[in-house]
Amino acid sequence: MGGEGSSLTVANDSESSRIDSDGSKKRRPESLHVIREAGGAGISADDFSHKNGECDLNVASTSKSSFDKHFGYKLSKEEVKDLTKGKRKDKWKEKWEVAASNMSRCKWIGTGEQFMEKEDTYKYDGLERRLYKHWLTHMPDGGTDFQSSKQRSFFFLCNSYRDILHHNKKPFYLKGMEEDSSVTDAYIMHSLNHIFKSRDLVTKNDAEVVKLQVHTKDDMPKSVGFQDRGFTCPKILILLPLASIALRVVNRLIALTPSKHKVTSSKHKAVDVENLDRFSDEFGIGTDSMNMAESSQPRKSSNHSDFHALFGGNNNNDFMIGVKISRGSVKLYDDIYTSDMIVASPLSLITKIGEAERDKKKDIDYLSSIEVLIIDHADVMVKQNWSHVSTVIKKLNSKPSKQHGTDQMRIRPWYLDEHAQFYRQSIILGSHSSPEINALIDRHCLNYQGKVKLECKYKGVLRKASPQVKQIYEKFDANSIGDVDGARFAYFSTKVFPKMKSSFQGGTMIYISSNFEFIRVQNFLESQKASFCHLGENKEPSNISYDQVWHHQDSNKILLYTEKSQFYHRYKLEAIVSSDTAKRMTDSDKDVFIIK
Repeated sequence: MGGEGSSLTVANDSESSRIDSDGSKKRRPESLHVIREAGGAGISADDFSHKNGECDLNVASTSKSSFDKHFGYKLSKEEVKDLTKGKRKDKWKEKWEVAASNMSRCKWIGTGEQFMEKEDTYKYDGLERRLYKHWLTHMPDGGTDFQSSKQRSFFFLCNSYRDILHHNKKPFYLKGMEEDSSVTDAYIMHSLNHIFKSRDLVTKNDAEVVKLQVHTKDDMPKSVGFQDRGFTCPKILILLPLASIALRVVNRLIALTPSKHKVTSSKHKAVDVENLDRFSDEFGIGTDSMNMAESSQPRKSSNHSDFHALFGGNNNNDFMIGVKISRGSVKLYDDIYTSDMIVASPLSLITKIGEAERDKKKDIDYLSSIEVLIIDHADVMVKQNWSHVSTVIKKLNSKPSKQHGTDQMRIRPWYLDEHAQFYRQSIILGSHSSPEINALIDRHCLNYQGKVKLECKYKGVLRKASPQVKQIYEKFDANSIGDVDGARFAYFSTKVFPKMKSSFQGGTMIYISSNFEFIRVQNFLESQKASFCHLGENKEPSNISYDQVWHHQDSNKILLYTEKSQFYHRYKLEAIVSSDTAKRMTDSDKDVFIIK
């Protein structure tokens, strides 16, 4: 690992700038193909050679890795000022774009330096040799097609240490098992690589400190000049919506962690895992988790395959587990302050944050030194409670309230200066975008190197809607984006509801996207003494059946139904319109139907 005075020097074709350890720029050759750090074993693009269908490694070159370059860079006072006050708005505007491989009608757009010049020049700055070789043994084809794989492409993006928004990932529950697994593999390998490099740096500096203690006799602290850590140990935070998804991710993490034993191309030995039985029981459908999973299973659901794939396992959304990773072993349920990685749900962390605010003896200091944040299946979290995610992100990289046995002389300066949020990498993954997700990466992901977003053009699905009934869209005015919710409600209460109230038509369903809007409309209908019932995600099965019966018997004219309830339960709402009525609507030329 490069010490003071070291610099990045690579020989190749054309020239560009060289960045010294002090942040100054000089000229250096351009096409960077090296991927190991000084003093460590990495992999370069030239190291990939295929013999008899197998991918082998040659001797790697010497260079700073992307890990060293990202966390070794010192922000100037002017840069910090601009990042803090958000004055450099142009910095966050997309400046370049590159076509996304394996994704039609999509492109990557980014800020900062253009690092994706060509799709066939993916680099592996600092990917550890053992990780790489072990990864190949777990690929479906044995790694023979690794150069063109989706794992390789997305690992390259992760390894750039920029913020990433990938909102076109086809999830496993929508028959996207291969793509979902490829992206998961890539960010797990990036996380493992980050953990190993962090530990290698600490180990190397520990040895240097010991040497100084032996050869010097002065009283100056021997750890001066070896800043290599944060306030606390956890460096990776993976946010996931459900325990069943956490089970998939952690099991894959275990599979991709190399064992202590030598790995051959044809055989690999599993890594040693502590507390695996406990984890499988609590996160799978074990004896204890079965009751929790069953309590969240709806009695009436559709037979959609995506629903059963997503909710067929443990649906617990309140979990947190610390993971300690060493070379050859994985310890689950490690003490959270000595863990390398935290795998948690937003709800669990919100609970911990609330407890720390009420009880000063408790704290959430384990969130102070997160360097890589991964939010997977963000689209599912939007259906849960996105405000939990936003609150957790705001709490990251704050100064701890207590000391936790860390050598203060070894803490990186940008932690002490409260600049850690500008070095944190945030990776947000989902099957589709939303205003909430876009707002998060725009406002709370402030990586000094910039960000990369996926932009896609969609063909649209309205023409595929069935049955082909008339859809009417009504426009309302709002002074600003912040006034949209209030303007929508005002339009509903003054323009839409009076027509519903005076009409003799029954069987009207109001479909509401957010819980906030649901409560607002519910309170309004109660104040108007309207005849209505509601299906919320927290309704008990007995109440749901009761409300459906009431609506079917025309005791209520209006049914309130939430998007969240539909996502979690998929009720077949035949009480609104019967199958015969639906067929008559489909076959008729009328635009308005009165259902009694």
